[in-house]
Amino acid sequence: MSNAATNEPTEVSDLDLFAPDIVADPFPTLDRLRELSPAVHLSRYDFWVLTRYDDVRAAARDWQTFSSAEGVALTPEFNERLAGSILSADPPEHEQLRAVLREKLAPRGLSAVREQIRSYADRLVDGLVERRTFDGVADLAAVYPINVVADLVGLPLEGREKLHPGADAIFAAFGPFGSYAQEHLDALISYQVWMEAMTDRAKIAPGGWGETILDAVDDGRLNRLSAVKAMSAYMTAGMDTTVNAVSAMLRLFAERPDVWAELKDEPTLAGPIFEEILRLESPVQGFWRVTRRDAEVDGVAIPAGRRVMLHWAAANRDPRHYPRPTEFELRRNPVDHLAFGYGIHGCAGQGLARLEAAELLASLLERVDRFELAGDVERRGNPIVRSLRSIPLRVVPTGARP
Repeated sequence: MSNAATNEPTEVSDLDLFAPDIVADPFPTLDRLRELSPAVHLSRYDFWVLTRYDDVRAAARDWQTFSSAEGVALTPEFNERLAGSILSADPPEHEQLRAVLREKLAPRGLSAVREQIRSYADRLVDGLVERRTFDGVADLAAVYPINVVADLVGLPLEGREKLHPGADAIFAAFGPFGSYAQEHLDALISYQVWMEAMTDRAKIAPGGWGETILDAVDDGRLNRLSAVKAMSAYMTAGMDTTVNAVSAMLRLFAERPDVWAELKDEPTLAGPIFEEILRLESPVQGFWRVTRRDAEVDGVAIPAGRRVMLHWAAANRDPRHYPRPTEFELRRNPVDHLAFGYGIHGCAGQGLARLEAAELLASLLERVDRFELAGDVERRGNPIVRSLRSIPLRVVPTGARP
């Protein structure tokens, strides 16, 4: 990727990437954009979109050209709210914000909470297996990672019901202020008000991530507003990717019993299965950057000062990088996927997400013989997060009589 712009024309499209029918099934549209040009200007919202794996990865790495400090959302209004957050910062500010929880999210820090996470997974799965039928989203995927992260932060039980609706609404607000974002605005506001109230030592448990963030305020590394944004950012990032990847994985097990059977026979496939689900579904579709200087993407010129969407989901299905990209392949193990982003803004909580998935799968493998769909799967219309609303499931416990 060069910094010198060329004179080659930029491809332009007036399609609405956030129209409900495209949100419901974005991949045919993303395939067309990927083949149209390395970078396409979407005139309806006045931004460029990158859809090819190598280009998206290179732009994510090049923060000097593709800056987050000018905002990673589409609208100026939401970018104002994000200003000063870890998502909307470049070095050196970004490194200062990220350093606050670096030790907690490092392998040694995660190893210290593995037993706590597994214990919670076992209790939750025991109750669901005893019921035999449950909703894979409402009763498992939207409960397990949210409570894991809330426990680690040290949040009280009262008020946690705001977390998943609030995180979903926040991600929707990264895109255009359309009907979905408007319909969920109350959830966003309720979430942010509650999270602001949590920057009070009297309301959080000692020894958790929240206390670590407040310690950074006391010693001058963060101001109070930055602490609010840091706590909210880690909560939000720690929820939606994991919630929606686990949801997609549960649906896969119900629709593809052969995958679950192979995993039962070979539990070491748990990691590769989670990575392949992340690649295939890419829960967070993408974020924006702003060009600080003239840029060039495979011969396409993008002037300085323009908004550019790095489309993780499109990149993760680029046939130039992944053969047969629309297929779930049990042993592909695509550890280089971009579902967690890449570069300095690669998700700080991705190690936690992988740990959560590993412990949940280990618990399910001990207790579930097979999954079955017990009703129709429902999808949400969030324009930024590919997510499911409901997966009615029936499980056959291990050792149950036919």
